[in-house]
Amino acid sequence: MMDLKKLQTLDSLTPQTPVKVRKPVDVGSGPSFKDTLDKVGGQAPINLNQMPSLGAGKLPNEGVKFSNHAIERMRTRGISYSPEDITKLGDAIQRAAAKGSKDSLILMNDSALIVSVKNNTVVTVMDKNALKENVFTNIDSTVVL
Repeated sequence: MMDLKKLQTLDSLTPQTPVKVRKPVDVGSGPSFKDTLDKVGGQAPINLNQMPSLGAGKLPNEGVKFSNHAIERMRTRGISYSPEDITKLGDAIQRAAAKGSKDSLILMNDSALIVSVKNNTVVTVMDKNALKENVFTNIDSTVVL
């Protein structure tokens, strides 16, 4: 026979509201571009002039911004761009925008940049080692420089 006090104690430990169960994550597939954009979307993009690793002074195209995520990837992967590269990047973004692109993959200097064209913001950066066997999803254009 079960003790009634034990049952009452168990009832008080049972949550009264339903508990949400998370779906298992498929580790092998990695995040989609949309997931990365959504994740970075809450962070304010940082203007290139605020990046000490790129050097001081005015850059040719101040309109191009890098998200915090992209800056971190550049630092950890040892990627840097010259002012001329930034000018080319800005021109590539403008060309993509003129064609109606929203999210673009830009291939430049042995690296790949995922860019939110409408926000003029680089979302992430990869070097050529990170490009191997990678799948890019949720982009609507590619610009090769």
